[in-house]
Amino acid sequence: MTEKDINIEEENLEETNSEETRNEETSNENTSAPEAEEQDPLEKAQAELAEVKNQLLYKAAEFENYRKRTLKERAELILNGGEKVITAILPVLDDMERAIANGSKTEDPQVLREGMELIYQKFVKTLESQGVSKIETKDADFDTDLHEAVAMVPGMGDDKKGKVIDCLQEGYKLNDKVIRHAKVAVGQ
Repeated sequence: MTEKDINIEEENLEETNSEETRNEETSNENTSAPEAEEQDPLEKAQAELAEVKNQLLYKAAEFENYRKRTLKERAELILNGGEKVITAILPVLDDMERAIANGSKTEDPQVLREGMELIYQKFVKTLESQGVSKIETKDADFDTDLHEAVAMVPGMGDDKKGKVIDCLQEGYKLNDKVIRHAKVAVGQ
């Protein structure tokens, strides 16, 4: 080979190398473009994930604050829930105090009895206004939801069987919920 042939060969080699370099660059560009496209959805998904995580943390903190607030309100309601009832009963207490103070001024038992009956009636009305009602026991059928049998009375006849004969202690309901069962004697 002559020098001329060597130069031509070197030029061809350089052209081949430059073509290969260009092909590699275009293939790199082609491969980097899909990678960029793949990274964009990945980055987008990661951003959305971060946003969802932040929202979740916010909602969790908000729920925890709500739970603490409701627990505090519940505790306060338990402590101060009877305020309405106590406020309603205080005038009856005032009447009792006046009756006791004035009881020593009179010797007539009838006056004291009338005063006590008036206070009792006022107290019953106050309880009724708060939703408390007496459980009826007179001539009632025995009901385990309302009554507590403390005695069984034999020999009362078939018409008194399963009926309330006597009430030993009154029972009460608060808005249709039994708060104290009536203690009764039942016919057998």
